[in-house]
Amino acid sequence: MTASISRQLAQFVHELSFSDLPPRVVDKAKALTLHFLAGALEGFAVPEVQEVIRLVTEEESVAQGGSTILVDGARVTKAGAAHVNDLMHHSIEDTYRMITHPGRSVFPGALAVVEGEEASGQHFITAVVAGYEVQERLTGEYPPSVMARGFHPGAVFGIFGAAVAAAKLMRLDEDQLNSVLALCVSLASGNAEGTKSGGRIPREAASVRNAMLAVLLARSGTKGGETTFEGDGGFYHSFIGNNKGKLRYVFQGPRKTSLDRISSELASRWEILDTVHKIYPTGGYNGPHVDVMAKLCTDHNIKPADVDRVELVVNWLEAQVPDPAFPRAAPSEPRVGSTHYFSAYGIVMRGYPAARQWIGRSHSRTHDDPPEVLEIMKRIHITPSKTQTLFGPRITVHTKRGDSYTAQSTGREFMWDLEEEIRRIPERLPDLPIPKSRFDDLIAAVSDLEKMDRADKLIGLTLKRADQA
Repeated sequence: MTASISRQLAQFVHELSFSDLPPRVVDKAKALTLHFLAGALEGFAVPEVQEVIRLVTEEESVAQGGSTILVDGARVTKAGAAHVNDLMHHSIEDTYRMITHPGRSVFPGALAVVEGEEASGQHFITAVVAGYEVQERLTGEYPPSVMARGFHPGAVFGIFGAAVAAAKLMRLDEDQLNSVLALCVSLASGNAEGTKSGGRIPREAASVRNAMLAVLLARSGTKGGETTFEGDGGFYHSFIGNNKGKLRYVFQGPRKTSLDRISSELASRWEILDTVHKIYPTGGYNGPHVDVMAKLCTDHNIKPADVDRVELVVNWLEAQVPDPAFPRAAPSEPRVGSTHYFSAYGIVMRGYPAARQWIGRSHSRTHDDPPEVLEIMKRIHITPSKTQTLFGPRITVHTKRGDSYTAQSTGREFMWDLEEEIRRIPERLPDLPIPKSRFDDLIAAVSDLEKMDRADKLIGLTLKRADQA
């Protein structure tokens, strides 16, 4: 009899060791580690983050034990630190299969326990990879169908990445890991409606809190069940509508997948390598529009005044922004924060400024945008396609001279290794809450993470006060 999904994943996580990880996977884990920590440094000063830090330190400070809030240095409960460290992001985060951000779950979960476990860099990397693999395998092709049922996939799937990373660092055994996953099924949630009407709902932050609860319950002996994913009333029935792999919406291809794919080719097919690094204050699918458009215009010396119109062919779900059942705006509508807007920035500015704040979908402030951007975005047309890959637009610029130029994105431009991360990330951090020299030390530490005896040294390198570091 085939073991349950949770049992197969638990066995994989329990048996996974650093020596099992291919060099490319280790490199990717380090790139994502730097990406997450850079995001925390970038987002620390955001007013909403500061308010949550105040709230958590008032309610959950601890005299001993607990965990450290990145940058700030306050010691609070593990759940409180995971909550704040998740929220401490502005535009620098990662994305998998659109609208899930595994780094926002995996790293808060890992960092919430790493100080108490005296984990080495190799142990930390292994736990991070385990968290990414489990979360992303469970995510698979399901996000559009999850959104269609009113849930946010980032929270629904994020609980598993946080819990697995923490549980691996805490050296839980196979039975405990199985219970962690099963308990997370009961604790997973995250309705998507609030953000469509002006809300800023801390969905992923709540999911990492629940992840810590699941881990601590499992460690104490609480059982979680065995068929919680594939059972007739289990996880996929609840969040997809069935346990047969039938999908209401898909990114591409047939509306059918297999639950068997979740646990197939464990330790040989590495989903972490397909994680996208996001650096612009918008949905990750807009990143290629900025960079590929900028390169196209640079290569062909296309100036803003030369542009007659632009045609974009994009994955159809990207044009739904990205909820297929409850779209928030017409895909043809150019507005501040739309794909048209970021594509126009690629034409006019050859990039997007690092200092700009997050562009929400209800954002209407335009006074600091170049007039050329606001004018050109009205001449950009989007065609949704069910064959176009995610994050892979086909861009055609038609000039007033009558000629045209086309670039086809691969969808992998933002799937960076550590070298590319180190090259690109400093440009997104014009103002650091720590000295530049310490940020350089952080880069060096992450680069040699597998050689570190104590991975929690990474936390100290983010702290803004020298006496805390």
